[in-house]
Amino acid sequence: MFTLTPEVVVRAYASGVFPMARAHDDPRLYWVDPEKRGILPLDGLKVSRSLRKVLRKGAFSVTVDSAFSAVLKGCASLTPVRRETWINDRITRVFSDLHRLGMAHSVECWSSGSLVGGLYGLALGGAFFGESMFSRMADASKVALCHLVARLKRGGFHLLDTQFTTDHLCSLGAVEIPRQDYHQRLEAALAQRGEFHVPVPDEEVLGILERPCGF
Repeated sequence: MFTLTPEVVVRAYASGVFPMARAHDDPRLYWVDPEKRGILPLDGLKVSRSLRKVLRKGAFSVTVDSAFSAVLKGCASLTPVRRETWINDRITRVFSDLHRLGMAHSVECWSSGSLVGGLYGLALGGAFFGESMFSRMADASKVALCHLVARLKRGGFHLLDTQFTTDHLCSLGAVEIPRQDYHQRLEAALAQRGEFHVPVPDEEVLGILERPCGF
């Protein structure tokens, strides 16, 4: 069994490959490079009228990198709806290490002091690799995604990788592109420098989402 280190993970993602487990209790990992890759164009996020209302009302308190371990745990947890997860202990450990190195990030949604949703991923150059998200209240993960996209646009990122597409992600604007197209976009994005920790006031999120990226 190979050792999964931050260095190995960074090299893999920079090559367009990512690790997955078959089940949360399966220690084995598999390197994946899909023929069809999911991405969410930063100018293509679909924000419904109802989601706009949630954002305007400030229904959730949104933070960044304040509860990475809790978000990772939330994404890896089994639920009646999600009976299995590809996040095993090895992935949990290496992404915790990547977070300590300042490369993996989380976006958290809070309600009445409780963590109710969020997402996490890896930032390399001008690419952000979205790993997983979870929600314990309606719209919490969607709000986290809106804040992520606004942050990536403000920070000069060029690529938001979702790995695969689901009906849920497609409803938010995710699309599939061929592997060759993805690798070309990835190479171009890695040549850029994105800044994740940029100021993104809650009241400016909708305005940032509505503006073109400028690249």
